[in-house]
Amino acid sequence: MTRRRVGFWRRFAVAVVKPVMTVWTRRDWSGMEHLRAEGGMIIVPNHISHADPLVSAHFIYDAGRWPQYLGKASVFKVPGVGWLLHKVKQIPVERGSVDAAKSLDALVAAIREGGAVVIYPEGTTTREPGLWPMRGKTGAARLALTTGAPVIPLVMWGPEKLFDPRTARPGLRPRIPVTVVAGPPIDLSRWAGANPTKATLDEMTDVIMLRLRDMLAEIRGGTPPPLWSRPARQPAHEGEAGA
Repeated sequence: MTRRRVGFWRRFAVAVVKPVMTVWTRRDWSGMEHLRAEGGMIIVPNHISHADPLVSAHFIYDAGRWPQYLGKASVFKVPGVGWLLHKVKQIPVERGSVDAAKSLDALVAAIREGGAVVIYPEGTTTREPGLWPMRGKTGAARLALTTGAPVIPLVMWGPEKLFDPRTARPGLRPRIPVTVVAGPPIDLSRWAGANPTKATLDEMTDVIMLRLRDMLAEIRGGTPPPLWSRPARQPAHEGEAGA
């Protein structure tokens, strides 16, 4: 999809967002050639800040592709907001419901229509104290297994200065340094045609997250820790069930 064919509402979104990002950030970008000009792809970024979607969308758009993000289905039901999100080709996702399978169908359809779908494999901003990647969820792996689409790693360092999730403080000065690097497709060929068992999806997800971790180490420096795991939920003590 070329920029000349993005339509009025997508051009409108670019006209609103891109000038802000151009002033707000000083960009060090590389690897745009890995976002091929046409065809479906799955872009998997690390997730360090609520500003990530703005930064990654700017990068992906300037690479010549239109990014399609996943959003909570409830947001798409907000009058006006949902209508605009549909117009700019974003994808509603149901979570924890019987409609989750329909969400996967929507993602598969977007890929097969040639879309550049962006999935944060961690599912949320990382909880690792140093903002290194944590263990991912299996949605990106499941989509890759279903479609066979290339999985493109995208790492960012700098969006945490735009908004740091650890302090909830925005950075409001102009030209904040932001580095974004895209890499070649992750080799998941050993699982081609495999059944989407939990073990298979977990293995694929670990390969994805380790690639993101190692690419991030190259741009921010330091020795990356093992993938951080979310603490297990503690069972409620007797008498706390209603807390």
